[in-house]
Amino acid sequence: MAFASWGGLKSGDVRSIRPASSAELHLPRDGWLAYGNGRSYGDSCFASNGTIIDMRSLNRVLAFDQKTGVIQVEAGLILGDLISYVAPLGWFPAVVPGTRFITIGGAVCNDVHGKNHHCQGTFGEHVLAFELLRSDGSKTVCSKASNADLFHATIGGMGLTGVISWVEFQLMRVSSPDVIQEAVRLDSLDDFFTLAKASDESHDYSVAWIDSLAKGDQLGRGVLLRANHGPATLRVEQRDKPLIAIPFAPPFSLINTLSLKCFNLAYRWRTLSKTGEMPVGYRSFFFPLDAVSGWNRLYGPGGLRQHQSILPLVGAKETIRSLIEETHRAGHGSFLTVLKVFADRPAAGMMSFPRHGVTLTLDFPYRGQKTDNLLDQLDKITTQAGGRVNPYKDAHMSVETFAASFPDIERFIPFIDPKANSRFAKRVGLKTFD
Repeated sequence: MAFASWGGLKSGDVRSIRPASSAELHLPRDGWLAYGNGRSYGDSCFASNGTIIDMRSLNRVLAFDQKTGVIQVEAGLILGDLISYVAPLGWFPAVVPGTRFITIGGAVCNDVHGKNHHCQGTFGEHVLAFELLRSDGSKTVCSKASNADLFHATIGGMGLTGVISWVEFQLMRVSSPDVIQEAVRLDSLDDFFTLAKASDESHDYSVAWIDSLAKGDQLGRGVLLRANHGPATLRVEQRDKPLIAIPFAPPFSLINTLSLKCFNLAYRWRTLSKTGEMPVGYRSFFFPLDAVSGWNRLYGPGGLRQHQSILPLVGAKETIRSLIEETHRAGHGSFLTVLKVFADRPAAGMMSFPRHGVTLTLDFPYRGQKTDNLLDQLDKITTQAGGRVNPYKDAHMSVETFAASFPDIERFIPFIDPKANSRFAKRVGLKTFD
């Protein structure tokens, strides 16, 4: 079979297995890597050699305590299906990323973050235990109290420590899964840094979209969205089907300067035309892009490349300006340009991406060497500022960038399973099965 990542990378024809139940889950004798739902942007979901273990049939809820909110599920369960199951009962995942179409195992292995890091940290902070299959035939239950080192290595370890069969984690009690949202105008980066701090103190969720084409004093122009879960009486009708579907990639990218100018203008006007607080359904607030099925195809036949960095607070404003100005010099407009603040919290995993600072997300249609040159410069600016690049959003970083991003990588290396491998690991110099 052939597999794909959300950024448009292809695995090519590879050996794969798809166990129908946990009883059928076993690790091949050659190299392997578990594959969730292919929502990683880069190549971290592809085995570089051996067999891909497709986990999507392992999608059952195994146990749920409705009083405490502790739930145990198979690793291939899709996040959106989990929410549909628990939200009517007054529970919600404490942390969700920007799409509901990821697996729970993927959420653990990438230690995903959301719009509420200042309140709830990452997904891994709420994991209580999981079962990990290793190539030596062992099935090890890991938690903070038992096999703790392997537990913390697996959270954010991109599937390199073994294959997770089930996960037990703590849900969050909510009166309503839907939110009361407020949109606040941003005219500059100064506005973001002022309003982000205030919003984190008053709201559980906060994220900023900025216009990547804005320059000079207007650089950072955009919209800050902040929200809290609504009261028990709030129930916003959810759309089951996407608003639109992109059935195939066009022969050229639809993301260009003209389309970006039109989109940025329309999005900012539409968002800011609704002043004050307003009720918003959880799907629209947490997963807005899921409303366009196959939106990644808009980037054209080359797919997209995303660059997400986390930057120390000291000097962050100047570094963000440098990163965005670099995209201007390269003639690359970013369609989705997002700013968030990460709180000062202990990392859940040895390889967790978030740390205290400001995170900037940029993405571009892939245009070959021109895009590669831009990504080289963005990596350089990030690491020289003392920041790091997000591995599970990456399809480009070098051995040097990875080492600079994760200087304590030596702590993690001993926990890599001898038969695990991925194209990402091979690219950044991690010694894995080959």
